[in-house]
Amino acid sequence: MIAIQDYYADHFARCYGCGRLNAHGYQLKTRWNGEHTLTTFVPKEYHTSIPGFVYGGLLASLIDCHGTGSAALALARDRGLVLVPYNAPRCVTASLQINYLSPTPIESEIRILGKIIEVKGRKVIVDAELYADNKLCVTGRIIAVEVPENFGK
Repeated sequence: MIAIQDYYADHFARCYGCGRLNAHGYQLKTRWNGEHTLTTFVPKEYHTSIPGFVYGGLLASLIDCHGTGSAALALARDRGLVLVPYNAPRCVTASLQINYLSPTPIESEIRILGKIIEVKGRKVIVDAELYADNKLCVTGRIIAVEVPENFGK
């Protein structure tokens, strides 16, 4: 399946975390994985905090972008929207709560799973779990809000 970010309109596709049109960004891709959403990311050695571990601000950023992508997927599913280029709903973060449980090793692929907690109008609540080496390292809760099509134009 193509990622939700590939369905964003061009003016919504410049995000540092997930924008397909931002060559300097992380290029995150969020997809359904059963009833959960999934994003993967491989940190570079310069994403370090203490040698051997990923910088916590990057981990929060990954959960943030995964949360807004998950919210867009949830809105599309809730509305029965057939995704075509470039009709995906676009969400921004209204609230982000992060809990660091364990240091995240830098040499591992990161997997972020999202669980949709609530869809209510334009608001979506997503719980996220970030894993490295199959170990839960970070959790988060994202409250995302859909923006209108002309937002940022």
